[in-house]
Amino acid sequence: MKTIRLIISGRVQGVGYRHFAAGKARLLGLDGWVRNRLDGTVEVLARGEAAVLDELVAACRLGPPAAIVGGIDSRPAEDVPAPGFIQRETA
Repeated sequence: MKTIRLIISGRVQGVGYRHFAAGKARLLGLDGWVRNRLDGTVEVLARGEAAVLDELVAACRLGPPAAIVGGIDSRPAEDVPAPGFIQRETA
């Protein structure tokens, strides 16, 4: 198991991106959370098997139909999220 933190930039707020990312992560059985950030990006913390995390990253590159993903910064994280996958408030 590994944990990653994604910072997704582009047109990713106000387009259903958090809902999209949370739905995909739940479908993949990942633990973690997603939230909008005050700087206009979206942050994802996800924990699971490496191959499954790769699937999440690939889906996040596309995003929901109204999104325009400009880039994804993916880094390993030490955090161990609670079981399940939730949408958090903007921070």
